[in-house]
Amino acid sequence: MNYGILGSGIVGQSIGAALAAQGHSVVLGTGDPARLDDSKGYAGTLREWLAGAGPNARVGAFAEAAAHGEVLVNATAGLASVDVLRGVETHLDGKTLIDISNPLDFSGGMPPAVRTYEGGASLAEEIQATFPGLRVVKTLNTLTASLMVNPRQLADGDHSVFLGGNDAVAKAQATEMLRGFGWTDIIDLGDLSAARGLELWLPLWLRLFGVLGAPMFNLKIVR
Repeated sequence: MNYGILGSGIVGQSIGAALAAQGHSVVLGTGDPARLDDSKGYAGTLREWLAGAGPNARVGAFAEAAAHGEVLVNATAGLASVDVLRGVETHLDGKTLIDISNPLDFSGGMPPAVRTYEGGASLAEEIQATFPGLRVVKTLNTLTASLMVNPRQLADGDHSVFLGGNDAVAKAQATEMLRGFGWTDIIDLGDLSAARGLELWLPLWLRLFGVLGAPMFNLKIVR
């Protein structure tokens, strides 16, 4: 499968490297692909990522990643996501977009607020409404990047991950990606309006991060 990853921070790098390690062809999209040695915050530089990601991965502009991907992953900063997608709109129609981003607003300081859209809509719904040719699925936004691609890092590896979307084929593609990462307890929450709850989990996640002092935790739904 060809994947286009939009966003080159810790989330995009983690997802892209894991997919490339499985043998998928990955283009990691970034704002300026020539700046391979710039710091990426919690992530390493893109040059370091390329060295570790192997021959199935390369770095390109957002448009190159969007053109390459049969399936796209939105790992951009949430408040920038719609603008980034507008810049690559000609490459979007008919594709699945797995939206991992959270619309966090840091303008009021820490902890950030979660932005909602018209009528209380989520970022995922805003993306779907703006780009109706996409098939948007929300998943993986409820936990830290390293757990996204390796849930077995926690002792109880069958903790829960969620998804929501309007298109059955797109949700099947997202589920296949999740299973490839090692997820077994995948809970389908229904249509894309499920993203409202998934995004609004972030205020509690951030509080737990502060109390626990580390992001290595997740939800487990006990039946």
